[in-house]
Amino acid sequence: MNREYHKWWSWRLDRDMELLVFGHGGVPIVVFPSSQGRFFEYKDRGLVAAVAHKIDAGQIQLFCVDSVDAESWYNRNVPPRWRIARHVQYENYVMDEVLPLIRLRNLDPHLVALGASFGGYHAVNIAMRHPDRFTGFLSMSGAFDPSNFLGGYYDQDVYFNLPPHYLANLSDRWYLDRYSRGTYILGTGWDDRCLGQNENLSRTMGAKGIPHHLYIWDAYNAHDWPTWARMMNEYL
Repeated sequence: MNREYHKWWSWRLDRDMELLVFGHGGVPIVVFPSSQGRFFEYKDRGLVAAVAHKIDAGQIQLFCVDSVDAESWYNRNVPPRWRIARHVQYENYVMDEVLPLIRLRNLDPHLVALGASFGGYHAVNIAMRHPDRFTGFLSMSGAFDPSNFLGGYYDQDVYFNLPPHYLANLSDRWYLDRYSRGTYILGTGWDDRCLGQNENLSRTMGAKGIPHHLYIWDAYNAHDWPTWARMMNEYL
């Protein structure tokens, strides 16, 4: 399996950022780690190995990015305005630094965002905000409304980074037309603590005519790595 390690100084984040690439071709997938996770999480948790046959066959290529969750949503040592601003900087890093690397390595016209738990939030949010660049998402046990992290603070940046909020009010045909060509999958389980958030987002997307699939697994411990490994095998 082709494996690449990349590290560079991000002037958007004013720090070093690292990522891992697995595979040589196929559909490129931006993999977001779970809450405050690192770029090597999917390798260490066995999820890369779980889909190694698809990677080796050239069906998919994983770009596993690092997170700055501890500096943004989870950082209670700074005011809420700073937290959401840091998240916006992180998205700019992904869009303006990671995506150009992906396109140097992979010319497939598709681009998928993937994540589990809080990584599912990142996957859904970036794919919904940029449907001209991302053609789909796979969210596994995602949690999509982290506004409670901000202690009641709310501004335009917060609104436009909470998918249940901005999708509920969306009427712009530019977005809706592009959503109609995307592939969006919400995976959760009957005992998943994020089941309600997935059902709510599915209802919101359905009300806007956004084609998607909500899969509720009849499995115990749905909010855990073994189930997510099975979901990746099933849906990628």
